[in-house]
Amino acid sequence: MRGSLFCVLGIFAGRRAPPRHNARIMVHTFRFHDKFYAYDTGSGALHECDEATARVLSGEPAEISDEELKSTLADIEGLREAGLLYAEEPKTAPVKSNEVKALCLHICHDCNLRCRYCFADEGAYHNVREMMSLETAKAAIDFLIRESGGRKVLEVDFFGGEPLMNLGVIKETVAYAKAEAAKRGKRFLFTTTTNGLLLDDDAIAFLNAEMENVVLSLDGRKEVHDAVRKTVSGRGSFDAVIEKIKKFVKIRGDKHYYVRGTFTAKNLDFSKDVLFLADEGFDSISLEPVVTDIPDLQIREEHLPRIEREYETLCDEYIRREAEGKGFLFFHFHVDLEGGPCLAKRVSACGAGNEYFSVVPNGDIYPCHQFAGDKKWRMGSVFEGRLDPDIRGQFASSCLFTRKKCGDCFAKFICSGGCSANNYHYNGDINEPYGMTCAMMKKRIECAMHVLAERKSREN
Repeated sequence: MRGSLFCVLGIFAGRRAPPRHNARIMVHTFRFHDKFYAYDTGSGALHECDEATARVLSGEPAEISDEELKSTLADIEGLREAGLLYAEEPKTAPVKSNEVKALCLHICHDCNLRCRYCFADEGAYHNVREMMSLETAKAAIDFLIRESGGRKVLEVDFFGGEPLMNLGVIKETVAYAKAEAAKRGKRFLFTTTTNGLLLDDDAIAFLNAEMENVVLSLDGRKEVHDAVRKTVSGRGSFDAVIEKIKKFVKIRGDKHYYVRGTFTAKNLDFSKDVLFLADEGFDSISLEPVVTDIPDLQIREEHLPRIEREYETLCDEYIRREAEGKGFLFFHFHVDLEGGPCLAKRVSACGAGNEYFSVVPNGDIYPCHQFAGDKKWRMGSVFEGRLDPDIRGQFASSCLFTRKKCGDCFAKFICSGGCSANNYHYNGDINEPYGMTCAMMKKRIECAMHVLAERKSREN
């Protein structure tokens, strides 16, 4: 018989450190339907409990007898002694390096779609439509190899616009990068993001052979996709891409890919789009909230209660399908509390502007693809061979601990402080978290924890 409070799983259990002065301790309690949970940020342990215990942990009044309270407090004390509750939050220095590990190559500043919510100005990035030349792409590869120091594995993401509009240069760049890396005892991992319109047999064969990961843009149900993802002629693109994407995924087998969609204020019932994609045979799915100020698409604060309920609806079906052996991977419900990236990496943020950069068609370098084209953030050029030390310094110093609002958030060691670009574009500061994103992230993490608890319950 389980007691009033028991540990579901944890990441740092048994790694207690000596007490520190003014150390932070945080226990987050939450409810998911009829289940109550307590997440200890210091130990990373997740506990399931009854409602009365959740109230005791959160400092709220609890209708409980003296005997029950005594038992509950004994459970709490036992877990505290085991380092699984009220544990001091670890103080780990971020991992920062001057070695460049990855580039996002804007191989094409043009697109064969005109998606209404596109942050990249429908592929043009508020500038001229142009292709990256092979000369520039090679210079970017040379820059990455030269600046990578002792790193053995380097990453390149072919991005746009629509990268497959410049497939010939992608092919030659991959061949060049592999040859140059081999000379220096290094190797490359490549990724391509595509809308699927140009996925013919040649493109499918190449991407499947050479890409470590392929991201395929598809927003879900036909009516949802076609409302915002239109061709240059103004027609919906769903029918033009769905079978091509299915064909690629079938050939892809067990290699990495995921179908990535976007939901807007027009489809706040987005769980239906995730499940539609799963029913179409896609088993690796991400659906992201739109980041836009377009009035009829923008997600606003009044939408949050509906969005939170929608994540719960999706979570229920996600668990049901997994229990029936029909599961799929939904990116935002995949949280590993027992392993995953080490703490030092998680507090370091994403690496944009310091270890990871974006290169546009003329060779200019920006902190990441969402800063591309904003001259304030131009860091140099692959032809100049240097990076702006002031801008790089801003990103090198940025981490979870410089994002002050994150200090009191239970999700901080999982979220890492949010997207620097979103923070800047909405708050004018890469270290000022964007509140809308924070709210959705916290709800998704609670759902992910519930998924883990239900999975553990089935296994036991």
